[in-house]
Amino acid sequence: MNDQDPVDLLARYDGQLRAHVPDPLPAGLRVERDGPLLRFIGLGRGGGIEYQDLGGIEGEDLDELIARQVRVFADRGESFEWKLHGHDRPADLSERLAAHGFVPEDLETVVIAPVAAVAGEVLLPDGVALREVRERTDLERIGAMEEAIWRDDRAGWLADSLEAEQVADPGAITIVVAESAGEFVCAGWARFVPGTDFATLWGGGTLPGWRRRGIYRALVVHRANLAAERGFRYLQVDASSDSRPILQRLGFFAVTTTTPFIWMPPAAP
Repeated sequence: MNDQDPVDLLARYDGQLRAHVPDPLPAGLRVERDGPLLRFIGLGRGGGIEYQDLGGIEGEDLDELIARQVRVFADRGESFEWKLHGHDRPADLSERLAAHGFVPEDLETVVIAPVAAVAGEVLLPDGVALREVRERTDLERIGAMEEAIWRDDRAGWLADSLEAEQVADPGAITIVVAESAGEFVCAGWARFVPGTDFATLWGGGTLPGWRRRGIYRALVVHRANLAAERGFRYLQVDASSDSRPILQRLGFFAVTTTTPFIWMPPAAP
């Protein structure tokens, strides 16, 4: 396969990463299979639906499959995410999700790069250093920083989620912060997916006053170096509209899009 052919890279992504189940699972997380779907229950921010493809299910059968997921999480009083990819079939899947009460969030682009194309010298602005972290206090500081950026409730669950992953499989995740004078200004983590060619990159939020200084780029290169040391072949990111140009300049290729469709339980009267 060609490391620079988006079609080949998408085939690897579909075959290796989609519907991958961590082993061991973090404490409190369980996975249930429903036809072609994997239903993740026990995530700190709600549940999730993953799949490699829907196996040709469409029409009324697809509506019932979607409705079953809604019933499961409605009974639990929890929200959940159905991660829709741009190449998923049938073509009317997004309309069917919307009809069941799902709301789409911002479109992201799935980008992939050969590790060898990204790994290299880490260049940081003066006064900024990268540090790998594991302590609970540092994870809570990451959650607070991310909430300050995104203005959501992630401070309430992010530290718990990262800590649970570290405890379950310490070698499968590395968390890195960019720090200046004791302040966290950016943070990201790499998941090294066992049994695949991929390390996946997450986080990367940067405080507004520290943007456009190359910190996010440096954090990507540092994690690429970690992936190279571990023998992984590819990096994968769900890229926002802000990060996609930076990643493409580093050598990432766009292979598809992804849109989180969120279902929320009705508000209590």
